[in-house]
Amino acid sequence: MKTEKFYIGNIPVIVWEEWSEKVYLYVHGKMARKEEAAEFAEIAKSSGWQTVSFDLPAHGERKDEAYPCNIWNGISDLRQLEGYVFSSWSRVSLYACSIGAYFCLHAYGGRTFEKCLFLSPIVDMEYLIQNMFSWFHVTEDMLRNRGDISTPIETLSWDYYQYVKRNPIVRWNSSTHILYGGRDNLQSLEVIKTFADLSHSKLTVSPNSEHAFMEAADNTIVKKWIAECIQQEVNEI
Repeated sequence: MKTEKFYIGNIPVIVWEEWSEKVYLYVHGKMARKEEAAEFAEIAKSSGWQTVSFDLPAHGERKDEAYPCNIWNGISDLRQLEGYVFSSWSRVSLYACSIGAYFCLHAYGGRTFEKCLFLSPIVDMEYLIQNMFSWFHVTEDMLRNRGDISTPIETLSWDYYQYVKRNPIVRWNSSTHILYGGRDNLQSLEVIKTFADLSHSKLTVSPNSEHAFMEAADNTIVKKWIAECIQQEVNEI
């Protein structure tokens, strides 16, 4: 598969496949990297779409940078990619996974993509953080007093928690497909349905899949869903 690698500022980027007028911006989730877009890019290519992927802060080539993967840095990076893709392609769609989707919801709330595909999106971070309070026996007062508290999942941050509470997702204007695992323990089905109703998204539930979609059958489920969504785009246009 043809690839071109370069940097936008300090952000390592891959552009996949030969030139096309249309592109997917691929935003990975936690513990992933830009190279994992390869299977997506192969599927997108069959419908004439290129793919652009990049490493989120503290991921891939950026693991050793003193630049944490938080909401503020995520938004900053996504807006740099936004400038690049919208100035270089006439038709732009979005694929985003988990925390990558959450960053996109904040960075691109005023932007309309031709189509969005969200895999296991985090759409309500306050819900997740409050669950983490319960799981790890943390209270708001403890977090306020200490500022940061490490947990087996993630470091809880008072500043981040305040940002999340002040900035709930209240709009999303792009036509969106969501694939959600019925055993996802980070976002409840009710939370996902609330967002889907708000954004008029098409929700697909894989009953036996967990948040990470890492079981033996999940790769086939995800690839089939991606292919169907992208082909549907072709048929709708």
